[in-house]
Parts: sequence; C-alpha cells; structure tokens
Amino acid sequence: MTALFKALCVASIAFAAPPSALAETFEVRMLNRGEKGSMVFEPDFLALKSGDSIRFIATNKSHNAATIDGMVPDGYPGFKGRINEEITVRFDQAGFYGIKCSPHYGMGMVLLVKVGDAQLPESYRAIDFPARAKPRFEALFDAVTTAAAAP
Repeated sequence: MTALFKALCVASIAFAAPPSALAETFEVRMLNRGEKGSMVFEPDFLALKSGDSIRFIATNKSHNAATIDGMVPDGYPGFKGRINEEITVRFDQAGFYGIKCSPHYGMGMVLLVKVGDAQLPESYRAIDFPARAKPRFEALFDAVTTAAAAP
C-alpha cells in the first residue's frame, strides 16, 4: 500500500463517520477546593463543538450540575443533576450555557460553556448573580470577550 492510498483511506473513514463519532467528552470535576478557591468546577470554562459532551464528576460530595435560568440558548430545556450524581450532558445547540452547583451557587460555584461559534449574549451580564458568583462570571465574561476580540 502506498502512503497516498493509506492517507486517502484514513480521510474517507473520517469523513464517512457520523458527527457523533467525532464528538468528544470533556470531564469537569466538582470540588470543595480547587486552584481558584473553594467550591469550584474545574475547569470553569469550556469551549465545545456541537455534539460534544461534558461528564460532571462528583469528586467531592454534596455537589450537582444544573443550568442557570436565563443562561442557555433559546429553546434549550436545561438540565439538573441530583446531588452526588455523576452525569454526562451532550451539547448540540450553539450558544453559551451558565451552569451552577445548586447548593453552592451562592458561594460562586459556576461554570461557563461555549458551544460552537457563538457570541456571549449581553443579557448575561445583567443577570442578578449571587455575590460570590458575580465576580467569577464577570472574569469569565471578560476572558471570553477579550479572546473573541483578539485578531
């Protein structure tokens, strides 16, 4: 077999594979303490392709993962895992998703997910976040906005 033939075979398999076969699953740990302080998701920001999934790992007890009202793309129903439950959530719709740990939202336990080529909705900045969640989201919003503006 020639190198060119092998390359064509690999390429044809990659293009023939259904999109879900190319999707990735990312892990997010739910922690009592992490690099950025107490009550955190690690990582606290992910950029996904449509069809990718996040596996939320209950590293420490008393955590869950749930979408935040007003911080999901239009028409997305949201999700809410149970306490101590490891769940995997697939993200098919482009946009930004705000995720919280329900018991620790007031302590700033939040995550921002970007799916596809989306721009951060300005309405997210106007949400009335709990005191400790607000600076964490502001830092994430600023990082996303700065990255989008970079050439």
